[in-house]
Amino acid sequence: MPELKVKGVTIVETFAEAFPMVGTRVIITAPTLEWAMISARTMTGFATSVIACGAEAGIERTLSKKETPDGRPGVAVLLFTMDADKLQKQLRNRVGQCVLTSPGSACYAGLEGEKKLKLGASLRFFGDGWQVSKVIGGRRYWRIPVMGGEFVCEDTTGLTKKAVGGGNLLVLGKSHASVLAACTRAVKAMSEMPDVITPFPGGIVRSGSKVGSQYKGQIASTNDAYCPGLKGAVKSALPLNVEAVLEIVIDGLSADAIHEAMHAGIHAIAKGGAREGVTHITAGNYGGNLGPHHFHLKEIVG
Repeated sequence: MPELKVKGVTIVETFAEAFPMVGTRVIITAPTLEWAMISARTMTGFATSVIACGAEAGIERTLSKKETPDGRPGVAVLLFTMDADKLQKQLRNRVGQCVLTSPGSACYAGLEGEKKLKLGASLRFFGDGWQVSKVIGGRRYWRIPVMGGEFVCEDTTGLTKKAVGGGNLLVLGKSHASVLAACTRAVKAMSEMPDVITPFPGGIVRSGSKVGSQYKGQIASTNDAYCPGLKGAVKSALPLNVEAVLEIVIDGLSADAIHEAMHAGIHAIAKGGAREGVTHITAGNYGGNLGPHHFHLKEIVG
């Protein structure tokens, strides 16, 4: 079977292996978009991987005044964990410490979902008995008094068990600069897709990992097969001309959302063609043993 190439970039015949997660969306508003973004960035800090962060989170998109419940500028945030109890804890802590505390902020449900998570229902206790609630259009909202006025927060938000984590692309190239430029284009393209986030710094991972380690208690370690500096010392997966590898990890509210994001990402990576130094696009998997969601690159490209 001949190799599939897009503008000279080889699409490796493999699949990205992803796993089930639970996820939610909340909407953060503020008097200005700048303050909504500050609150959202703070809430999604230290949320790159469930390996050590407890959650994976990111900004989905900004919202116009016409798209928010209170007619103010807003930001949609996605949050993912491995089970509903962990998601509830992460949601409470992150909204309580990063949104409640942010000047002028409010927080609303961003997802209907199959089940409900407590939002204002748990944060209301901060009001120390002075909090009040009101039902508008069948939805309950809490008004919690704070030094800067009041924090308005919807009672609950939705949870979905159809979320998927770990969709990924590995980008190989002849230089770090060429691979980084290609990945930056891909992250920008994915940021325009609904229902997905790329949770790592700038959406890009330089330290892709494998499961396990030679050291006891270390659950993940460097993906040595894709480390250019180890080509002569390990069973490398890299061609001789590859000097840099970067990864993009995608989490989504559904498998379809990840499929669409990966499609956009692959074509953005290959946009500059092989002449810009990108040689291959591949993906990380563990032979199908990690998760049930398999995103085959050759199917996604079409």
